[in-house]
Amino acid sequence: MQCLDNLLLNTDSYKASHWLQYPPGTDATFFYVESRGGIYDRTVFFGLQAILKEHLAKPITHADVDQARDVFAAHGVPFNEAGWRYIVDHHAGLLPIRIRAVPEGAVVPTHHALMTIESTDPKAFWVPSYLETMLLRIWYPVTVATISWHAKQTIRQFLERTSDDPQGQLPFKLHDFGARGVSSVKSAAIGGAAHLVNFLGTDTVSGLLLARAHYHEPMAGFSIPAAEHSTITSWGRTHEVDAYRNMLKQFAKPGSIVAVVSDSYDIYHAIREHWGKTLKDEVIASGATIVIRPDSGDPVAVVHQCLELLDEAFGHTVNGKGYKVLNHVRVIQGDGINPTSIRAILERVTSAGYATDNVAFGMGGALLQQLNRDTQKFALKCSAARIDGRWIDVYKDPITDQGKQSKRGRMTLLKHREYGNYRTVPVSPEAASLADVEKPLGYDDAMVTIWEDGKLIRDWTFAQVRERADAERL
Repeated sequence: MQCLDNLLLNTDSYKASHWLQYPPGTDATFFYVESRGGIYDRTVFFGLQAILKEHLAKPITHADVDQARDVFAAHGVPFNEAGWRYIVDHHAGLLPIRIRAVPEGAVVPTHHALMTIESTDPKAFWVPSYLETMLLRIWYPVTVATISWHAKQTIRQFLERTSDDPQGQLPFKLHDFGARGVSSVKSAAIGGAAHLVNFLGTDTVSGLLLARAHYHEPMAGFSIPAAEHSTITSWGRTHEVDAYRNMLKQFAKPGSIVAVVSDSYDIYHAIREHWGKTLKDEVIASGATIVIRPDSGDPVAVVHQCLELLDEAFGHTVNGKGYKVLNHVRVIQGDGINPTSIRAILERVTSAGYATDNVAFGMGGALLQQLNRDTQKFALKCSAARIDGRWIDVYKDPITDQGKQSKRGRMTLLKHREYGNYRTVPVSPEAASLADVEKPLGYDDAMVTIWEDGKLIRDWTFAQVRERADAERL
């Protein structure tokens, strides 16, 4: 929305008055972002580059300041008009801040600093705080990438146990069905790209566009021809088989994959009679793989039953690990899919002797929408301020919730070059910069400078992000 393009209005109302609330003599501040725990014990860092390119690459102007001044005056809160005009005049509208972060795609245990934000101009010490609202939205792509990554680890484990080709199968085992279930096209783009860090299958087109625009990836994901209920039910119940035959006619070619939702009326009848008898020879003759999609009922029971019925109709081979792989057909389950149901389905079907190869998943709301900032307890906090030329620790320690205790002082993150473990370490108040940290034996900087005074210092490619995320295992 063009009405939301002004960076100065991409904040919370109370932020507009905070420049007046710091102690006299403050000329620098330091903030950090961390996951303070949550459902998962580690997170996949992703999305900062897109946020920075979208919101900080464009210089602010006096017109932006004019609009913000007028909005906040009518809204009833003070506004630092002189401070923002100083940034326009002395920094060409580019914000005087430095952002350091772990490389995108890094898998980092919770309770560690993932990124830091610090002011670089004494007259603009208040800028990092003003940006908290916008920058903390990093929680969303990180959380989506984390959910997707953990699902990938689950699927990988079952593939390695039951498949002859786990690496070839894995990239397309979890498909993004979430675009229609999110609050905005922007959420779909950010969340859709976050999922693609881990997989290659998606129907969320906006995610492809974000990966192209901000991560130099010409095509980040792929899809196949697939039916929806309207394209099946518009043929009428008495012509259901003709709807399926049309899918074969239009899309089933040697080597192709076609997905057909088949539970508009009776999934078991559709498999037994239409796919398993009437269309069986056409399916085989087509040379395609037909993916049957159930879309209702208990996912665990329905997927298992569908595999059994398809096995009766089309038969199977037994792979090198002793598991059954169906001939000509597969199943994709997109209804009721979340990390818990994925594991439950795979436990059921592999216990019944079916290889994980036979099943794929589509995840929508549970991937892109059924999450919030508290899923991984994300926070952006001030941890240090320079007052009268001396750095002091800034922290909160509420007696009513020890889980909200924040970190103190300037800090950076280190990673052991051999063992891969992380340490968040303090920076001495006397240190001129974060580079002056004395590193324990075997440890290197885990953070790099990403953004400084309006310039993107590191520009990751999507391939680099994927490689980092894929290198890590549970």
